[in-house]
Amino acid sequence: MLNNKKYLFSIPLMTMGIIMTILGLRWIFAEQPWMLDRIANEERLGMSFDKLFEPDINNTLPGYLRQIYRFFGLWVIIIGLFITSFSRPSIIKDKKVRISLLFCIGIMVCLGLILAYILIPSSPFVYLGWFSLLMYSVAALNYKKF
Repeated sequence: MLNNKKYLFSIPLMTMGIIMTILGLRWIFAEQPWMLDRIANEERLGMSFDKLFEPDINNTLPGYLRQIYRFFGLWVIIIGLFITSFSRPSIIKDKKVRISLLFCIGIMVCLGLILAYILIPSSPFVYLGWFSLLMYSVAALNYKKF
């Protein structure tokens, strides 16, 4: 029974880490990564990207955005790899590791979901935030049973 509780703590967190790694890769390799969330981004800007890129003064903006999104993707990959690495069953045997994981991931998930609702409420990332909260909750509930 102990093994099942360990996996019910570990697997939701590892799932979150793997999803973050995949998302980060997507932002790095997309030609126009700002278009992955086009509707929410254009809503936030108050204009379409076509209109934004129209003036000559903004002709270098796509390259700048690509650079920023690639760095963002890199950080998301790193966070995903950390979460995946430190939530493996062989590592979570240590209570301090479990507490640290829950604390850091809890802050990330809750504040990320709040910011998503405030800044980009029409984004599909809001749904990802709810999924992450569900996965986090499963892990947190199983921490108590550990």
